[in-house]
Amino acid sequence: MTAAMDPRIVVARLGTDGAGVADDGLRLPGTLPGEVVTLRRDGTPAILCPSPDRVAPPCRHARSCGGCALQHASDRFVAAWKQDRAHAALADRGLVAPPGPMHVSPPGSRRRATLAGRRLKSGALVGFRAARSHEIVAIPECRLLHPRLMAALPALRALVTAGAARSATLRLSLTATETGTDVAVAGGKAPDAGLRARLARIATGAGFARLTWDGEPIAQTVPPRLTLGRAPVHPPPGAFLQATEMGEAALRDAVRDAVGDAQGIADLFAGIGTFALQLAATAQLHAVDASAPALAALAAGWRRAGGLHPVTTETRDLFARPMTGPELSRFDAVVIDPPRSGAPAQMRALAAHGPARIAAVSCNPESFARDAAILVAGGYTLDWVRVVDQFRWSAHVELAAAFSRGGACRRPRTGEA
Repeated sequence: MTAAMDPRIVVARLGTDGAGVADDGLRLPGTLPGEVVTLRRDGTPAILCPSPDRVAPPCRHARSCGGCALQHASDRFVAAWKQDRAHAALADRGLVAPPGPMHVSPPGSRRRATLAGRRLKSGALVGFRAARSHEIVAIPECRLLHPRLMAALPALRALVTAGAARSATLRLSLTATETGTDVAVAGGKAPDAGLRARLARIATGAGFARLTWDGEPIAQTVPPRLTLGRAPVHPPPGAFLQATEMGEAALRDAVRDAVGDAQGIADLFAGIGTFALQLAATAQLHAVDASAPALAALAAGWRRAGGLHPVTTETRDLFARPMTGPELSRFDAVVIDPPRSGAPAQMRALAAHGPARIAAVSCNPESFARDAAILVAGGYTLDWVRVVDQFRWSAHVELAAAFSRGGACRRPRTGEA
């Protein structure tokens, strides 16, 4: 008898999306391992025997919104599950690493988010999408987002009302910067002079630092600014940024510990300089990324900071053209922070010709484990792994790790695992 036919179903584990899974693979969203459930007529699970780790969701939108998958689980459970997920992915590749200290960002600290917006007959709807759905859920009491992003919601609705076609769904990318909220909208009407003026009035009235509309600058009251290390950086529209300030700091500390006292460092997939501009306080950096605007922002921030070690930049698609032996030989350490898919081609080049130390950052334990196995097969030791939970209440797992070879292992500080 399958789980779907059995009136009582035991949840065996959580899948990588945070949904419970029965032994036969049946997905049971909103459940926890060990719980006994039955299925309602609509196919959703009803809890018969709850887990001791089940808690009341702190947000009233938890059951409808797709922004958080694990608000029904205790913080202790979620932290342990994310640690276990990272180390299980490594174990699947035959790898073991000492678990390091874990960072968990607090509620209300998410400074970067992408919302959806749709025009209605009267006004507009703005929020996260429901789980596995195109439905948009309004989030007037979201416990996840930074207060500055929450304060932007009325103006976002006004932007959608003014600039969305009735059949369109807008993508609203928000970043809370030090000088105001940076908003980049995609999917809107082609703006004529009247619409540009209306959008600009809305953005200026809301105090947005900048509004970009399908790549076109509409309004800027002050350049959006982020401080990376000592460098003031003005990011280009839509630039990648770590989700919380605290999470970014935890990743920066891990990277600094992994590279140790290296004097020449290559930062691969460098973006706007999250790691390069901190490390430039003590080392020379070569920052490589496919985005020319991101590297331009990095370079300008380095010039503004003054007093940093030299930083050079190179616009390059590391998937199509990884850095190889002669290029890598001039560095003492490499920092690599690829997208979710990882960077197996670049990892193979590092395994063959990489320096004594590698600091790796990842937002996907499975692709990280695959890439880590490539490095270990090439002679590296995986010294430690630290999990960083910037996406609180989600199934998202980020981590930083240290690799070394040739006696370059950076021992953990006192008190580290």
